[in-house]
Amino acid sequence: MKLGLPSLLLLPALLVPQQPGTPVPVEQEPLHKVEFKNEEVTVMRLILPAGETTQYHVHAHDRVAIHLSAASTTQQEWNERESAPTTVKVGDFSALTLKGTSYTHRVHNVGSGPYEVLDIELAARPANPASDIAAAVAAENPSARVYNWVLGPGASSPMHTHMRPYIIVSVTPLNLKMSSPDGQTASHDVGAGDFRFVPATVTHNLSNIGKTPGQIIEVELK
Repeated sequence: MKLGLPSLLLLPALLVPQQPGTPVPVEQEPLHKVEFKNEEVTVMRLILPAGETTQYHVHAHDRVAIHLSAASTTQQEWNERESAPTTVKVGDFSALTLKGTSYTHRVHNVGSGPYEVLDIELAARPANPASDIAAAVAAENPSARVYNWVLGPGASSPMHTHMRPYIIVSVTPLNLKMSSPDGQTASHDVGAGDFRFVPATVTHNLSNIGKTPGQIIEVELK
C-alpha cells in the first residue's frame, strides 16, 4: 500500500517526541500548595499521588525539603533523562543549594502511596550569614541551618537560643511542651506536618510530654 503525500508529511510529527509544557515557577505548579509566604520564606506542601508526575517547575532559591511520607520518586531535569528511583522515609530532610540562577525539574512518584513533602524556599541568600548557632547543625545551605530533634516520650532538647527567624516543623504528631529559662511553659498537641514561622529571638527547650516518639525540625535563617 502506498502512502499519499499528506500521510508522508505526518510521519515526522509521529516520530519526534512531543516537547513537554513550558516550565512554571514552583509556586504555580498545581500540586505545590503555598501555605505560608512572607518576605523571607515561602512554605509549600506537595502531595503527589502514586504514579503521578508534577509539571516541570522552576526553583530560584536555596531551599529545605522535609519529607512527611515514605516514598520512592524519580527526578527529571529539563531536557535530561529521568533519574533512577530514590527512596525516602518520614523525617528525612535535605538542605539544597541552588546552583546558578534556577533549577528546573519534575518529580515522578513511582511508589505505591502518596508522596508528601514540605518545601521551604528561602527568599534571599545573605551576603554575611549570621554566625550564631542554636544547636548541633544537622544540615545547612548558604541561606539556612537545620536543627533536628528526635524526642522519645519524656525526652527534652537542650535549652537553646534562636537569634534569627526560624520555622518550627512537627514531622510527627506530638504532645509538645516548650519551656523558657524564666520557667514559663506552653504545651500544644501538634499534628504531622504542622509548622509555624517565628520572627523573634527565642530561648527555649522542646519536650515530648506524650507517650509516642516524636520529631521536630527547626529551619533557621542565616
